[in-house]
Amino acid sequence: MLKPSNPFYVIIPARYASTRLPGKPLLEIAGKPMLQHVFERAQASGAQRVMIATDDARIETAAKAFDADVYLTSAEHVSGTDRIAEVARQCQLPDDAIIVNMQGDEPCLPPVLIQQVAQALAQHPQAAVATLCEAIQDETQIFNPNVVKVVCNQAGFALYFSRAPVPWGRENFAANTPLISHNGHFRHIGLYAYRADFLQKLTQLPMAPLETDEALEQLRVLYQGYSIYVAQAAEPPGQGVDTAEDLAQVRLYYTP
Repeated sequence: MLKPSNPFYVIIPARYASTRLPGKPLLEIAGKPMLQHVFERAQASGAQRVMIATDDARIETAAKAFDADVYLTSAEHVSGTDRIAEVARQCQLPDDAIIVNMQGDEPCLPPVLIQQVAQALAQHPQAAVATLCEAIQDETQIFNPNVVKVVCNQAGFALYFSRAPVPWGRENFAANTPLISHNGHFRHIGLYAYRADFLQKLTQLPMAPLETDEALEQLRVLYQGYSIYVAQAAEPPGQGVDTAEDLAQVRLYYTP
């Protein structure tokens, strides 16, 4: 287990009703439900406590079977952020507690990245949120709307997140002109750290027009004038699971 310099908590939102993969957190990978792999990676990060937030009794039962700390939440939540905020309230976490939101479909995420995002927030008190990114090496990802891009200032704070290819290299992206350089293009990794008090505030803020247009919740933070610190990931984040093809790749990853 890693030893962090600042204590933090991990809360894993897990919902059963996935559109593309129903029951996704409970799908089997190497003899365990996917959620158990996620939980064990969170534990290995050195977190002070790891909790699962779900609105489904089937997930609660499975989580208890591998001795997880699991909480049932309202089924009315529209996002995982709302779900983890409810668990933070149930647990009465102090206002300055650092909480990492780790998605329940990231069974390959290196524990060091969980610790990294928590420490990034601790080291940047002016930031409301911390998250991670990695350099894009494949030009097709720049044009893939499912790959979220982030642009930062020189201090590492986010200027904008988008599904569009930003920044737009006017010369490199001209019609029928191949991409010459990958410099300046970064993929956002959806791992977040918040302080408990800001997490509660975030869930009370109205949705922003930009957030609605891009379908990116983090734009609410920027729209309301708060800052997001973005650290470059210390390691590749590994394969997440959104589709059946992703699941097949992860199962191969876990095959001895």
